[in-house]
Amino acid sequence: MTKSDTDEAIRALGRSNLRNDPEALKTFNRNVVEEFRAHGGKVGGTFEGADIMLLTMTGAKSGQPRLTPLEYFVIDGRIIIIGTYGGAPKHPAWVHNLRANAEAHIEIGTESYDVIARERSGDERDALFAKLVELAPRIDDYRTRTTRIFPIFELQKADACSSSPARW
Repeated sequence: MTKSDTDEAIRALGRSNLRNDPEALKTFNRNVVEEFRAHGGKVGGTFEGADIMLLTMTGAKSGQPRLTPLEYFVIDGRIIIIGTYGGAPKHPAWVHNLRANAEAHIEIGTESYDVIARERSGDERDALFAKLVELAPRIDDYRTRTTRIFPIFELQKADACSSSPARW
């Protein structure tokens, strides 16, 4: 998928339609994954310049591997992801999956490793949220579109955690 393909897909479907059309979202994500892998972790179009990872986790209901491209942020040397879902009224599916099973696998650029997802809460979550808004002001705009609290996760290398690593 090229930059123009990604832009065209977004324009044709619109972000809200992607959230409301599971098949369109799967197709869009599949195209982003293909572009990511074909270009050493770089993705163009709407995601040009963003730090994108591929997150593979276990489906909460299915128990099957689930792969999703996500924007991530590095804050104080930590890998952080936030479940904004563009300000939708519900959490993205990956949030439910990580809450059910914190073991996951990520691809960043050409690197790949197992991680443990740790949801952050309270004052730590609030401090991270403020830093995320500084890095990506659109997050604060998303917050105005919903009443839900955006979940924030830190992804720690599995070998650095006490839990056993995920196997993919």
